[in-house]
Amino acid sequence: MKEEKRKQHEKGGGEKGTTCIRTNRMNRNGEGEVAEKRRRIREGVQVSLRGGCLAASATAVVVMLMAKEEGVAHIYGFPLTLNSKWSFSPSYQYVVGACTATILYSLVHLCLGIYRLFTGSPITPSRSQAWLCFISDQFFSYLIISAGSAGIGVTNLNKTGIKHTPLPDFCKTLSYFCNHVALSLLLVLLSFVFLASSSFFNVHVLSTL
Repeated sequence: MKEEKRKQHEKGGGEKGTTCIRTNRMNRNGEGEVAEKRRRIREGVQVSLRGGCLAASATAVVVMLMAKEEGVAHIYGFPLTLNSKWSFSPSYQYVVGACTATILYSLVHLCLGIYRLFTGSPITPSRSQAWLCFISDQFFSYLIISAGSAGIGVTNLNKTGIKHTPLPDFCKTLSYFCNHVALSLLLVLLSFVFLASSSFFNVHVLSTL
């Protein structure tokens, strides 16, 4: 009787131990699936930010390239023919150049991100790559916001004119040109928002690696 009870006790203990091991494995698998799902969602957001930055920068360039118009303004009653084009201003040239560089940068990251999403590999597999992406995003963020600031200064001057001089508000005569420039600069600021958000996600990635 004692021998049978001992065997039953050992058998019951073995079954309990096996059940605990299976439960631990299931918990670990569940936690791993949740972590993987969160990683995929985070990487999907990162790719979306790259796509948004690419779209905003490309649209900003297209709109800026369309900014050209001719008109006639009157100064002291005399007509003055005005011919305005984005390439006449170094600040607007800077905007186009900065946006073009941002387009190429975002395109490379977008293609790489989409490829890694489809293959199932992490977009930022190491801390060194995460640091590189963070520094690159910071650089292009400052580049694009500096270009936008330069363009906004010239646009504001065109809108208000120069005080104590007969120079008029050019945007009254060249409304098509000014509206296109303003829309382009708004898209430039939107590109900065996408880049800054991407940089924030890189910080989050660095905290998890």
